[in-house]
Amino acid sequence: MQQALATRQLDPADERALTALLLRYATALDTRDWEMLRSCFSEDMEADYASFGKWRGPREITEYMRRTHADLGATLRRVTNISIHMEGGEIRARSYIDAVLTPGKAGGPVHRGIGWFDDRLVRTSDGWKIFRRTFTPVLLE
Repeated sequence: MQQALATRQLDPADERALTALLLRYATALDTRDWEMLRSCFSEDMEADYASFGKWRGPREITEYMRRTHADLGATLRRVTNISIHMEGGEIRARSYIDAVLTPGKAGGPVHRGIGWFDDRLVRTSDGWKIFRRTFTPVLLE
């Protein structure tokens, strides 16, 4: 029983760095900082965003996000309920996302997406990165 508990503990500095990584992802999208966005992912990352698509590598997902944000106005993402743990020798995280996407032109629709990310995270020479990501939508309007 004690060994199982020990495998779930994470160094507090790593936990802070992982939390910062998940917040940096949202900040990168909201500020349209595409280099920052790329820096959130490992080179061999895979992401599955349900009906939005699947991507491999930081270049693919960054280009998709750049295209889909080109005609948007301000976007506001909140990342909450971050839970980070060790499982089977891997670092995993779940975080809730609440995104508001405003129109680029007056009178356009405002979109909102709520759901959660399940991530597998890896430490690289450049710090922590998202290695695998799955988005589970709960509300898309």
